[in-house]
Amino acid sequence: MKIIPAIDLKNGRCVRLLQGKEDQETVYEEDPVETALSFEEQGAEQIHLVDLDGAFRGESKNLEQVERIAQAVKVPLELGGGIRSLDDISRVFDLGVSFVIIGTIAVKNPKILEEAIQKFENQLILGLDAKDGKVAVSGWVEVTEFSDEEFANQWKLLGINRVIYTDIARDGMLTGPNLSSLRRMAISTGLKVTASGGVSSLDDLKQLAELERDGVDEVIVGKAIYERQLDLREACLWLKKHAA
Repeated sequence: MKIIPAIDLKNGRCVRLLQGKEDQETVYEEDPVETALSFEEQGAEQIHLVDLDGAFRGESKNLEQVERIAQAVKVPLELGGGIRSLDDISRVFDLGVSFVIIGTIAVKNPKILEEAIQKFENQLILGLDAKDGKVAVSGWVEVTEFSDEEFANQWKLLGINRVIYTDIARDGMLTGPNLSSLRRMAISTGLKVTASGGVSSLDDLKQLAELERDGVDEVIVGKAIYERQLDLREACLWLKKHAA
């Protein structure tokens, strides 16, 4: 299993939101490049970036920071938030990002994602944010009628092979991941699943590692690292030692 530390970008700074609420913001670092370099030094093999300005307003204020991070680190980057068109996707790849996470347009403009899959194949990841089993979009402010499972299966048929599954109720709460939902998603879809939301300790990580055999093979961690409840270096070493 791979642990992927998260950097959420808002107005060029590294922040965390509580349950995705824009007014529940904590600033952790003025310069996200320093955060990315620190994560790489501690053993991260990939870094998860979220453009919060893009997610909420569909317009990025953070692409300059994304490019600076891409130039500074050697590990692959994945980016989501505010990506609404094929041009947006191409622009992000041109900055040096390895994987683009698609969420809102999968619901609102599915034709764009279908075209993108044809063009970019395995570089696209479905970002599935769920609230009570339903898909949420537009920075989580809009909950749709799509069930998470059906939605993931639909995109698997069209060529998506990985989903980042975020349980909104757990995000930023440090209450532990929703193991049953993650396992259900992996088994019912056959997709590779990246867990996101709720990890608060090495014990949580150890429980998640038990799901690797089911297809949950990556985990995104944010607040637990920033609040020093999870030591990234220790977590990376433990996962390497206990690699399946």
